Amino acid sequence: MAIDRTKGWDMQMRAMGPGAGWRWMMQGINLGRNNPKAIFGGAALLLLVALVPTFVQLVAQLGLKMTSMTAMLGLAGFSLLFSLLVMPPVLGGYLRVIDASENGRATRSTAIFDTFKAGQGAPRMIALAVVMAVIAIAVFGAIFAIFGPGIFSWYMQVLSSQAAGGATPATLPELPAGFGTVVGLSILFGLFFQGAYAVAFGQVALTERGVGGAMSDGFVGALKNLLPLLVLLVIWLVFALILVLVVGLLVALLGVIGALVHPAMAVVLAAPVYLAFILILYVVIFGVMYHVWRDVAGGESARSDGGNNNVVAA
Repeated sequence: MAIDRTKGWDMQMRAMGPGAGWRWMMQGINLGRNNPKAIFGGAALLLLVALVPTFVQLVAQLGLKMTSMTAMLGLAGFSLLFSLLVMPPVLGGYLRVIDASENGRATRSTAIFDTFKAGQGAPRMIALAVVMAVIAIAVFGAIFAIFGPGIFSWYMQVLSSQAAGGATPATLPELPAGFGTVVGLSILFGLFFQGAYAVAFGQVALTERGVGGAMSDGFVGALKNLLPLLVLLVIWLVFALILVLVVGLLVALLGVIGALVHPAMAVVLAAPVYLAFILILYVVIFGVMYHVWRDVAGGESARSDGGNNNVVAA
């Protein structure tokens, strides 16, 4: 599926009102209403691609008995390269499927792989993902080094206590100085960074914007929309909590029913529920990501469903 080059993209990042956070969440939940086959089928394919490193690791460790440190490092390197070289174009393809569905254009689930074709922007998506990953690692590293230098050693002590089998609240080491500050700053930066990534990646996936310009758009767009992003975070936490509780109760019920037949039946019954849970999360997460980009950076034609609502003066 080619990029729609006829859209009048507006590179002036918009500042939305706090109510946009609620709207983004609702739009993510309602994403599959227009073309459920393409949306949910594309999410299922995206999930399968994301599981490739896990599958490779299971085959290597359990099937081929590759448990040496060298093998572990090789598997970790493969997972890292896969996440940086393969996942960004597939995600970009899924955002294009969402864009086509939301704007009434024909699309299909397998279109998520069209970004690997020549001229479809895969190098820009990969480059942006790599640069943003480096920025995130650098900032989080700086937060830990400046405000909580003892957290890493504390964490290793916790792991050692757990490995020894005697980890209890009384025996665990005290929280290191600066722990609360690190957690607070990490949450704030994570909130900002996710908003910036949504806008920046949307720019390279859905427009012809270059990596530098997309990053600038992302950071400016996130700065202008910290309040609605905060509202979105709160709503997302409530939504995730409710969903986890519902899924947990359903899995527990199926486990009891399955155990009456055979212990393995509990796993057979619970597996589809877990997969459906993850699939729903994928659709909602990337639906929210798309609508954040569309309201903050997308052109007027991309916001034909009323995305102008709640725009405030920047």
